[in-house]
Amino acid sequence: MVPAHGGRTAEPVYRPILVARRGELEALGHVDSAAAGLLAPVLECSTVDACLLDLLGRLPAGMVPAVDVSALPDAPETELVRWGVPVVPVIGLAESDRRLVAHGVAAQAYARGAVVRLRAGQDRAGPDATTAAVERIWRYARLVPEQCDLLIDAGDVCCPADLRVAGPRARRLVDWGRRHSWRSVTVASGGMPPTLSRLPVDEPVRLDRWDWLLWQRLAELGVGYGDYGVGPALAGGDGPADRLPTVRYTTDGAWWVYRWSRRGGRGDERVADLCRTLVAAPHWPAVGAGFSWGDHELSRRARRGAGAGSPSNWTAWSTSHHLAHVLEALTRPAGDQRPGPWRGEDEGGRSGRPHRGGESRRAG
Repeated sequence: MVPAHGGRTAEPVYRPILVARRGELEALGHVDSAAAGLLAPVLECSTVDACLLDLLGRLPAGMVPAVDVSALPDAPETELVRWGVPVVPVIGLAESDRRLVAHGVAAQAYARGAVVRLRAGQDRAGPDATTAAVERIWRYARLVPEQCDLLIDAGDVCCPADLRVAGPRARRLVDWGRRHSWRSVTVASGGMPPTLSRLPVDEPVRLDRWDWLLWQRLAELGVGYGDYGVGPALAGGDGPADRLPTVRYTTDGAWWVYRWSRRGGRGDERVADLCRTLVAAPHWPAVGAGFSWGDHELSRRARRGAGAGSPSNWTAWSTSHHLAHVLEALTRPAGDQRPGPWRGEDEGGRSGRPHRGGESRRAG
């Protein structure tokens, strides 16, 4: 899919599933308005507070996120229509009757429909039972298939074995989806390992993007692309115990993970050293800091032009670059070297200095 022309509204081409935290929301908030309509983020909420609602209200015009509150209690404060910001409800197959009605009210209030999220690893009752489950959704939410986007969530795909299992399962679910007139069908999965603590430090480590490879194998089916950004599909992960400066930098088919402990305990020196190594790497984009807001912030740290930031900032910068990279990959014609969807400063071409620690590795 490509951006719409002739005054038509652009259709989304990318559905990243992101945790609704400050870092991820800050990255979304810095997407250029021209690209905002191409993104249809799915936000997983673990809490509802004034900070979350404020950040949702700051998203660019044209970007309307889908919100998944299935992890929250079925209570009035989790009814999306009460939040006061335009959102799209994400509906799971096992939602209560009461929540289905509330999601239907939100879908109608904002005239945006809904996203039906089918989790491949959990919703495995067979095609007839799945059809009965979605018919129940439409009945209680007072929706029809043409008002709903189908999100097939393949979950964790972090190795060749996962890929071998996820591919055929996703194909079967896409085939099932063709029984109904969905507004769109997207296959999403997460390729980032749930923990990075066993990776080497002070050198870039290459990790394959198995989620991207899964979608490439399914692309001929005409499905949209989704992923988990630079985070894992599995909950948990390293947690606060591993607070080393970390950047997860997306390239074609891979991430380069930078975990830095060099230069002792001063965070600003470690982050500056990390960023200098990154901007000298062959995978630093040709347009440099102009590729995305995240690249701009990383470039500033390489020049010691700002502080070290925090884990939330590192996630925001990594996510910003990831969103820009995926959007460019999905919309750029072959050979087109346009910048990404954030218009920042352009530092010229990539550095010709050698890349330290550039050998390929995988998480063990």
